[in-house]
Amino acid sequence: MYIKGLKRFFDFVSALLLAIIISPLFLIIMILIKIDSKGPVFFKQNRIGKNKKPFKILKFRTMRVDTPKDMPTHMLKDPDKYITRVGKFLRKTSLDELPQLFNIIAGHMAVVGPRPALWNQYDLIAERDKYHANDIRPGLTGWAQVNGRDELEIEVKAKFDGEYVERMSFAFDLKCIFITLFKVAKSDGVVEGVHNGTSPDLTTDKAEISKEK
Repeated sequence: MYIKGLKRFFDFVSALLLAIIISPLFLIIMILIKIDSKGPVFFKQNRIGKNKKPFKILKFRTMRVDTPKDMPTHMLKDPDKYITRVGKFLRKTSLDELPQLFNIIAGHMAVVGPRPALWNQYDLIAERDKYHANDIRPGLTGWAQVNGRDELEIEVKAKFDGEYVERMSFAFDLKCIFITLFKVAKSDGVVEGVHNGTSPDLTTDKAEISKEK
């Protein structure tokens, strides 16, 4: 019952209420972004949604408009050169993710689920197919995120996403949400710049492709 209907109801209501409650924070962040650097307030990017249907994810812009296009943040030799002062704080605290509440309200995303893959992240999409993780709505947070975030290899991440599909329930979603709040408070698993030895997840916002012009 939860998977077939109540989960979507819970996602819609919780995202709508939270968006209303923190609307003053939204306004403050928008003003700070405009004061800090030139460019739009929001960052839009093509991601893969439920049943691999593409949608545009929303985030607060955290990088300068002259950032190299189509370049993942973790591939930049000096990402701090392009990340704005306000953007650095937003990324560290994950506040840049807040606009995705509107993606949840619109039905593109869920509160909890696999993080939405980039449209050209074929290896991750293929791995998730093995576990039917592309058959559900992607989430603002997920089981893979609370188990490593940027530090996980794609194969490991996909397995965690598959485990979420198998264990999906209201109680498990609450567990993911509470762990996420704890992780965000500690900034666990956030990787910026060139990451030696592993392949960080390009679907997280700390390794986003820059198309902010």
